[in-house]
Amino acid sequence: MEPTNLHEVLRTLYDEMLPLSEDMAAVAKGLAGLGALFYVAIKVWQALSRAEPIDLFPLLRPFALGICIMFFPTVVLGTINGVLSPVVQGTHSILEDQVLDLNELQQKKDLLEHEAVIRNPETAYLASDEEFDKKLEELGWSPSDLVTMSGLYMDRQAYQMEQWVKNAFREFLEVLFMAAALVIDTIRTFFLIVLSILGPIAFAISVWDGFQSTLKQWLTRYVSVYLWLPVADLFSAMLAKIQSLIIERDIEMLADPSFIPDTSNTVYIIFMIIGIVGYFTIPTVTGWIIQAGGAGNFTRNINQTAMKAGNVAGAGVGSTAGNIGGQLLK
Repeated sequence: MEPTNLHEVLRTLYDEMLPLSEDMAAVAKGLAGLGALFYVAIKVWQALSRAEPIDLFPLLRPFALGICIMFFPTVVLGTINGVLSPVVQGTHSILEDQVLDLNELQQKKDLLEHEAVIRNPETAYLASDEEFDKKLEELGWSPSDLVTMSGLYMDRQAYQMEQWVKNAFREFLEVLFMAAALVIDTIRTFFLIVLSILGPIAFAISVWDGFQSTLKQWLTRYVSVYLWLPVADLFSAMLAKIQSLIIERDIEMLADPSFIPDTSNTVYIIFMIIGIVGYFTIPTVTGWIIQAGGAGNFTRNINQTAMKAGNVAGAGVGSTAGNIGGQLLK
């Protein structure tokens, strides 16, 4: 099975397990109803004890959360996924375009490298069977020719072994690269399933007074985890674009008949290693995009500073007014 099919399996898994959130909605309804009862009772009791009019707008919050819990798969998850799905599709299309260009350039480069090796008389017999047969036909059956013939066989065998090792290591890194992408997608799918199934419970807990931040934290984590895949696609597209630029430069150099190519694929291997390591930084990068409480804490600090400044200024004005009033009395 190809890696693209495995990604499709993970998406299908998420869609099939999404209705399980309805089972948790039944439990969340009771928890939210009890929390709404206490929430409304406390707010009304506080207003009556202070002889203040009852503000009905804050009391509508538990009922709004109750509606979200009752229709959680469609109202909550459907809305969030509907908003974020175009982002996933857009980044995936960017990745597909870059990978398609990279594959075409890689095939062209491999063909030019093979032609360059054959064009070189010293290395042509290593990559071409025809050149190798011609070289053997030029030799006779003298002892020196037999030694040369055995040396040609050994050189050809060493060249083929070297190419096999390089290709095997390259394929190994490609497997690790695809495995890293699948690890990120699998963890992402697991987190989304857990957040989706237990989402009604988080909404129900946020009804209780003192746990309002649970709703904000759940929403932030869900959006952040959902964006792992777009960020991973952008990272892969960036690596594919860098490799395309390097291959384009190599193709321009291979156009020179006197150029001897380097078939070690060192740059390609380096970028594969960078990609493997970079995939595991995606959760951190996504956390930079979506953060909860940052602006709130900033605003809260500003308000506290402003209140302290106001108290200091008020104390200063009060002391100055007292001094002036004392002098007037004198």
